[in-house]
Amino acid sequence: MDLRRQFPRSPKDKLAGYVHLARMTDKCRASLAGTLGEYKYPCPMDQRLLDFAGITAEQFTAAVRNAQNDQALTEWFTQAATPHSSDDIARWNQTFLTWAPDTEEKRAYFKQLRDAVDSSRTDITAWADLLDLDEQRPVPKRTANVGR
Repeated sequence: MDLRRQFPRSPKDKLAGYVHLARMTDKCRASLAGTLGEYKYPCPMDQRLLDFAGITAEQFTAAVRNAQNDQALTEWFTQAATPHSSDDIARWNQTFLTWAPDTEEKRAYFKQLRDAVDSSRTDITAWADLLDLDEQRPVPKRTANVGR
């Protein structure tokens, strides 16, 4: 995967039932190939998933290096991750997808990034939505939290 020429998958895309796992996989593959471009691996969003799964970035990187495809990686991840119920994973997914800046400094940084992409989208307050907007994927208009 060459992230200098294409976007990674959306943080909303799932692998093994987890949001962001597909995106983190794309970024790790690009990192291993030397084609990460401006992306970061592991980034704070990656670390949130790794922490929830109880897996280190080093373990994940080794698994991606050894996996032939998404299916093999999914099998490894399912076995290596801390066991969670499907309800716990669903709650974690929802929390991840609505994760927003939690300090004034982070909100100002978020606003700067969002405004550089589309200053009219003041409805976007979560990191996952901002990534999709920046990578030209459709993000439905929201009415809650307008003006943040």
